[in-house]
Amino acid sequence: MPKDKGPLRRDIAEQVTARILDGRLPAATRVNEVHLAAELGVSRTPLREALVELADRGLLAADPGRGFSVPPIDVEEARKLYPLVGELESLALRWTSPQDLLSILGQLERQIDEMESVMESGGDLAGLDDRWHALLLSRCANTHLMRLISQTKPLVKRYDVLYFGGIDRARRSVEEHREIVAAIRANDLFGAAGWLTRNWVNGAAYLGQKPAT
Repeated sequence: MPKDKGPLRRDIAEQVTARILDGRLPAATRVNEVHLAAELGVSRTPLREALVELADRGLLAADPGRGFSVPPIDVEEARKLYPLVGELESLALRWTSPQDLLSILGQLERQIDEMESVMESGGDLAGLDDRWHALLLSRCANTHLMRLISQTKPLVKRYDVLYFGGIDRARRSVEEHREIVAAIRANDLFGAAGWLTRNWVNGAAYLGQKPAT
């Protein structure tokens, strides 16, 4: 029987995604499939299948007859994506059991404390922010919605460098996280979802602006 290519393709797609997000495959450049296949230690066929999948998700652009390229950084596109992710995450939050959310409040608060500490020391908040949002949504049982979120969020990860800059922005984001936790503690899921949406919408407003000095 033929071997299932699904897991291999997904693994390749994840590795290529990581290279797009960390800049090893820079924005506005063409993907050299020969070099990338050699780097990943895979053949061209599963690599191309993975690249097609990433193009379908918007992480790559497919150029007929010319292969694939990494899209340029587009602030206006990012300003559309941030509120979209905010709405999706807010929906997932509203569809989560209040009891399940209460069970992780302590972890959420500890992670906010960690973010605050890193913020004051001038460290990188992007990874901690990812962990916090992942924990917040970890009890949502709607697998279809969570799959949609996981496919969409890498599109905004490319813009972290434009968002996380300046102590005022970081403090505002941390405060919004605390408001979300406070609303959950008050059994106000719609209020928490509103703050979550606001967190993403405010992030979109920061894009392309120089941090305050």
